[in-house]
Amino acid sequence: AVRMEKQSGLVQHKKPNGTVYVYKIVDNFWDPEKQQSRNKQVCIGKLDPETGELIPSKRLNESQAASLDAAVTAKTSVSGPAMVLNRIDEETGLSKALAKSFPDSWRQIVSLAWYVAGTGNALSHAESWCGNHETPFEGSLSSQRISELLERMSEDGRQTFFKLWGKQVCENDFLCYDITSVSSYSELNEFVRWGYNRDGEKLPQVNLAMVYGQKSRLPVTYRLLPGSIADVKSLSGLLDEFRKLEFPSLHLVMDKGFYSQENIDRLAETGQNFTIAVPSRLKWVREEIDRFRDGMYGPEGYRKVGDEVLYVHTRMLSWGKEKRRCYAQLYFNSLKAAEDYDKFTLELLRYREELEQERPVPEHEEAYRRFFVCKRTPRRGLKVSYNNEAIETYRNDYAGFFVLLTTKFKDPLEALRVYREKDVVEKCFDDLKNGLDMKRLRVHLSGRMKSRMFIQFISLILTSRIRKTAQEKLPSSNYTPRSMLLELESLTTIRYTGKYKNRLVEATKSQREILAAFGIDPQTSL
Repeated sequence: AVRMEKQSGLVQHKKPNGTVYVYKIVDNFWDPEKQQSRNKQVCIGKLDPETGELIPSKRLNESQAASLDAAVTAKTSVSGPAMVLNRIDEETGLSKALAKSFPDSWRQIVSLAWYVAGTGNALSHAESWCGNHETPFEGSLSSQRISELLERMSEDGRQTFFKLWGKQVCENDFLCYDITSVSSYSELNEFVRWGYNRDGEKLPQVNLAMVYGQKSRLPVTYRLLPGSIADVKSLSGLLDEFRKLEFPSLHLVMDKGFYSQENIDRLAETGQNFTIAVPSRLKWVREEIDRFRDGMYGPEGYRKVGDEVLYVHTRMLSWGKEKRRCYAQLYFNSLKAAEDYDKFTLELLRYREELEQERPVPEHEEAYRRFFVCKRTPRRGLKVSYNNEAIETYRNDYAGFFVLLTTKFKDPLEALRVYREKDVVEKCFDDLKNGLDMKRLRVHLSGRMKSRMFIQFISLILTSRIRKTAQEKLPSSNYTPRSMLLELESLTTIRYTGKYKNRLVEATKSQREILAAFGIDPQTSL
């Protein structure tokens, strides 16, 4: 029963038997015959003869009855994004790993990660968003509280999470490894250095190394590196971190920027499987190409992958002191030869700039010696010119060839497929920098920056799973992770106090399709 108060639009009619019925005026109109204003009324219940409370009609649903109760309060919150993000959390066990790593603050961390995934905005603006969206943390997330949270998030907590999360994701997966630059305005952060900025920005940078599961499409771990460190130098530290985190034996997939004999020796020594692109400028690679070039062009070497024609050759190698079995997979693509001309030219321009600025990269020493002539005079200083004969010989003999070195795949096409699928890391970096407010770091202190980046990483886990689901279940859609969450913004829940059930507004067709892709039934989600 509902206590009856005087409310606008309600009228009472007493019947001859003494029962008082309550009607709601739903329409007003002019009666031209009677020349007077009339109204249309609908019975909504009757009054209890003893208490005077309204007994709602059985025709009214919960929300209609609750709206007539002056003692009932209602709160509307955005629940659409939470439905998807909660489902991802259940499937991945993300919050369970965070709760063990940050028992006192995991709800705040997850809530901020949801905010970043849904908006891509700075954390300082999270308070209002979290206030009207359903999130795991029900308290206020003011700028001051967020700053305090970033301060107290410990390195031990982060490493505990990586250990728990990594073991879960790494099982039966190939791990892709790559590095990107994140520009920074900070002059007080020890990670910020000048170096080769991959975005071409005139700002110092932090390097971010990311490990990503190729099958699961989930980020596994990351490392912050000084902005001046080269890709090839970062792998040793990554392997040490894997050992500390007690990760199982892995299969790393990397591009040629990580190739060095020292790195391959270390991978072979530690028993890690790998598939890595090898620069064709290396002496032993050129020797392999020279040895098998003629034999590759016959029917035995012919392969077709979709519309792409390849000529391939596989040779087994015993690598290093450990005599680790590896397969050198050689490929030739005539269309790639034209691309290699341009790519090689761009590499030469970069090498020349390194020499002229007297900032040589040790891994490029062989290219310096082979393709350049350097002369220094007291008057004119250092003069760098091209060795055009060596450049033309290289182009004519090795353009169109590429080589993969792998411990895992004897089949050259399987090795190529796995290597090419590593572009999930590129999508990961694209989400991180362009979709999740990491294009430039504005956090000045390294402690806060580490915490900020960790929240960013948790958000990346969520958006990566959203992207994978969209690609598999809604392949014809153009949804990005954020646009999918934005599509769910109008899906709200009205929550009543007292005995009345919560009510989810009617979902649109697009919203029902998105929820169905994640296996969510909106009717049973409350």
